[in-house]
Amino acid sequence: MDSAEFMQALKEIVKEKGIDEEVIYEAIETSLVSACKKNFGTSQNIKVIMDRETGNIDVYAQKDVVEEVEDPALQVSLEEAKEINPVYEIGDVVDFVVTPKNFGRISAQTAKQVVVQKFREAEREILYNQYISKEKEIVIGIVQRVEKKNVIVQLGKIDAVLAPNEQIPGEEYKFGDRIKVYVIEVKQTTKGPQIFVSRTHPELVKRLFEQEVPEIFDGTVEIKSIAREAGSRTKIAVYSKDPNVDAVGACVGQNGYRVNIIVNELCGEKINVVNWSEDPKEFIAAALSPSKVLAVAVNPNEQSARIVVPDHQLSLAIGKEGQNARLSAKLTGWRIDIKSDTQAKATGFITEDGEFPPEDIAPVEDDLELEDELELEDEMFEDEFDNEIEDYDEIEPEEDETDEE
Repeated sequence: MDSAEFMQALKEIVKEKGIDEEVIYEAIETSLVSACKKNFGTSQNIKVIMDRETGNIDVYAQKDVVEEVEDPALQVSLEEAKEINPVYEIGDVVDFVVTPKNFGRISAQTAKQVVVQKFREAEREILYNQYISKEKEIVIGIVQRVEKKNVIVQLGKIDAVLAPNEQIPGEEYKFGDRIKVYVIEVKQTTKGPQIFVSRTHPELVKRLFEQEVPEIFDGTVEIKSIAREAGSRTKIAVYSKDPNVDAVGACVGQNGYRVNIIVNELCGEKINVVNWSEDPKEFIAAALSPSKVLAVAVNPNEQSARIVVPDHQLSLAIGKEGQNARLSAKLTGWRIDIKSDTQAKATGFITEDGEFPPEDIAPVEDDLELEDELELEDEMFEDEFDNEIEDYDEIEPEEDETDEE
């Protein structure tokens, strides 16, 4: 392949790969400098220039113009420099053509290696930039194989890793299956970008709702919080500022159509959609759905709540192995204690007004510390005052009118 053919092929590949052409040329020139010094053992300052149109390569030895030459390999006298061009002055650099006879073969091999290496680096960079924008988003992948319990999922031109702890318990991954995954992280490595995905992350559910519910996508309905136990149940709290929009109804869809699409994507995982409220009592009562709640008492100091439910719904409120209560606590951020109506009345669980019994409410720690400091200051003042009275026995203390009042 001659220079013209090489340049034509290079331009086509550069265009196809979307790489900056000048980056390739500069990399080739830099590599040829090293190749020239290595193969021809020169100690000169070498500069290589590659013609961007023809592909011809010239090698130059650069020498500094000096008054008196000490190193002929690196310096040239002012007199000799002016013979080449009268404009040269001391301190200028003169380029001497020193292209070796056999440099064509070496340059071709070096150029090939550099081009291949740069293309690989560019492809890795392009892939990384392509997928870093998908971080924290949902993508569709195709199951390829299982390696040491890791499921390898193909995402276009690159494979992602679905680790065992990111797989839904009981879900089977067969070759060729198309699955939706949540991109947790994209790392740049020497071998190219490495992508880690998840099927258990709570954000996967959020992104699925954004895809299926237009009101969430356009911001009319807002997802406030999510609590998930992958493969079993998810609770999601939603809210709409528009009083004319039913947030729960929008997420569930007509006859449950919208939520069922998400349930099917998550292999039958149950999903409870509840209304979020600024009032913690209302929010906690809604979070315990499908159980009916008779009363809720909250203790803001400890971020805890006591809930009373009908006797026949106590097990429903707690859920199998405590799952419903556990997810409700995660969803609301409050510690939850649940008792049946009969238990609550027998033990004074909450007051008749639906509040925490006063004796069960611990004071705020900051207030305790402040009270301790005030008591300490009062004791110090009293001690100091008593000492002054002992020093001046002739002074009779006046009656404290304020205390009498």
